[in-house]
Parts: sequence; C-alpha cells; structure tokens
Amino acid sequence: MADVPAPPPDDPSARCVRAIEEALNEAGAEWESPERGHYVVSLPGTRKLSTTCSLVVGRHALSVNAFVVRRPDENHEAVYRWLLERNTRLYGVAYAVDRLGDVYLTGRLPLAAITAEEVDRLLGVVLENADGSFNTLLELGFASAIRREHAWRTARGESTRNLDAFRHLTEARGPGGPAPE
Repeated sequence: MADVPAPPPDDPSARCVRAIEEALNEAGAEWESPERGHYVVSLPGTRKLSTTCSLVVGRHALSVNAFVVRRPDENHEAVYRWLLERNTRLYGVAYAVDRLGDVYLTGRLPLAAITAEEVDRLLGVVLENADGSFNTLLELGFASAIRREHAWRTARGESTRNLDAFRHLTEARGPGGPAPE
C-alpha cells in the first residue's frame, strides 16, 4: 500500500487524530491504529469482559461503532423496544441492529466537535451502555439459553459462578419446581 501523506496540521481530520490519540493515551486505554485515522479500542467492563470500539476519522465526521451483543435468541420485540427506549437518553451514540440482528452502538459526530474531552466522554458513553446494559440484554434475549447452561453445568458439577447475576432466572420457584422456559 502506498504511503499516504499526512494532512496539514490545521486540517480538521489531523486535529481529530491528535485529539483521539491524546484521549486514548491519557485514559491508558488499550488501542491500536491499523491505519491513519482508524482506531480500535478495547474498553474493559465489569459485566461484559470487554467492548471493542472502532473510531474512524472520515472527511467530515468521526464514526463510532461498538459491538454490544449478538442477535437475541428470543423475545426480540422486548429487546428492540428496550433498545429504542434507551436511545432517547443516549449522548453521541445510539443502539442499532445490523442485517443479522446483532446489536451495536453507533454514532457519527462532526470533526469540528471532536476534542480529547469529547472522545473521552464518547468512550464513556459507549462503555456505560455496552457494559451496563449487557446483563439486561442477556436476560431479555437469552433467558432460555441461560437456564439451559445453568442446568447443564449443575448436572456436570461445574461452577455456575458466572451465572450468578441471573440467579433469579435459574432458581426454583415455589413448589412447582424450576423457572419455566
């Protein structure tokens, strides 16, 4: 691939690149840049192990994309309704669904609005809404799979510790036995 000359320092995309790199370095984030103006950032989480976020500096805007969760197995209407209701409260990004039904956070901001502080804020919103919503999305869209996984692990005597957040889905309910599927 031929070397592409760097844009002049007063160019909005060059200013955006500097702001992104400053924000990522100040945050101590794990990131790489496969090509100029394209960044892949790994955001550590507490519910979701990590969220991979892509930042791409375009001609006029910064594009943000982060995978949240694969296509729900069940309860699609409730999952998508929950996502749409959450969109009304988000800053800079919105939940979106790709052609396969996988859920992402996506956004596009004008280059003129990009500062190191804005990049930090944007990454915070991505992390909060990918990691913070993760268990809710799993509960809404994968409850049957969680119950099956719990039953399989229990039958084999394996740890179910990573399913503790979903205990209310897997515990027996009264004299009728386990939670219904």
